[in-house]
Parts: sequence; structure tokens; C-alpha cells
Amino acid sequence: MSLSIWFSLFTICLLGAMSPGPSLAIVIKHSLAGGRANGLATSWAHATGIGLYALISMLGLAVIFHQLPLLFLIISYAGAAYLAYLGFNALRSNGGIAAKLESGTRVSLFQSAKEGFLVSILSPKIALFFAALFSPFVAEVHQVSGKMLMVATPWLVDGLWYTLIACLLSNARFLEKLRSKAMWIDRLSGLALIFLALYILTTV
Repeated sequence: MSLSIWFSLFTICLLGAMSPGPSLAIVIKHSLAGGRANGLATSWAHATGIGLYALISMLGLAVIFHQLPLLFLIISYAGAAYLAYLGFNALRSNGGIAAKLESGTRVSLFQSAKEGFLVSILSPKIALFFAALFSPFVAEVHQVSGKMLMVATPWLVDGLWYTLIACLLSNARFLEKLRSKAMWIDRLSGLALIFLALYILTTV
């Protein structure tokens, strides 16, 4: 893989990771509710879902969606339902940041990782990203080492970006200020997740 192709791939992956959405919301939620370890667990589980999509793209994700449009619809509706579920829980603070802080219970690393992975693997936005923007690079790369780098790049970019977010949020002073606004963060993130769910349902 040439440096120019890799840099183009890196730039697209970074812009995709930086775009706000449910991925950012879930990393923020677990970083505030559980601390740095939970934020990192969410970040790298999310990145694992991204890496899985990159691997599937090597097998022809765009072709799979073209031949099996029902599969994309299933992913879209499942993703919308999961985002709505997370959103309603946040609005009620049932499983949200505020409820966890008030009860003094810690969010398990497994729970953080599970939500991070499901948000990425059930996201039609991420599925479309890889089908439309990632797949064209596959035709440009033929060597096994290049294909491995293509899978590793979005995995590392996504994991490192959200690691940065989790580490920034775990700064002691910043963390306490955000936690004091936990109820409002729950409500705003809940509304955002429900809006994203409705947006998915109206655009698939």
C-alpha cells in the first residue's frame, strides 16, 4: 500500500471517528459513570466492532449489502431500537450516569465493553461508511500486508481517538464538574440517542 493511499484512508477514518454521534455519547457515559477504565473498555470494544467491519469489508461488504438488502435493514432497525433503549434509560436515569453515581455502584467493565461493541456493530452509519468509503480502497490493495494494515488502521484510529476522549474526561477536576451535571448530561444524551434512532428509522 502506498503512503498516499494509506494517508487518505487514515484521514477518512479519523474524520469518521471524530464525527459526533452515539459512539461519542456512549464513551462519555461510561467514562463519567465508571472512570477511565470503563471509558477505555468502551473505547476499545467499540474499536473492535470497527475492526470487524473493516475485516468484513475485505470480504466485500458493499456486495453483501447489494445482494442482501434485508441484512442492512435488520442492522438499521436493530441499531435504532438499541439506541432508543439506551436513550429512554438515560432519560429515566435508569442505568444512566446519575443513577450510578447516586447509588454508589460501579459500572462493570463488561457492561461498558458490551455497550461500546453493540453501538458500533449495530450502527447503520458505520456500516454505510465501510460499504461506501472504505470498500473502494480494497480494490487498490492486493498484498496481504496491505490488507492487514487496512484492517488495523480504522481499529487503531477509532480506539486511540476514544481513548483520548476517555482520558480527557477522567481528569479529576473536569470529571467532578461533569459529574455534578450528571442529570442534565443523562437527559441531553438520552434525547440525542432517541433523535438518532428516529433519524435512522426515517432514512433507511
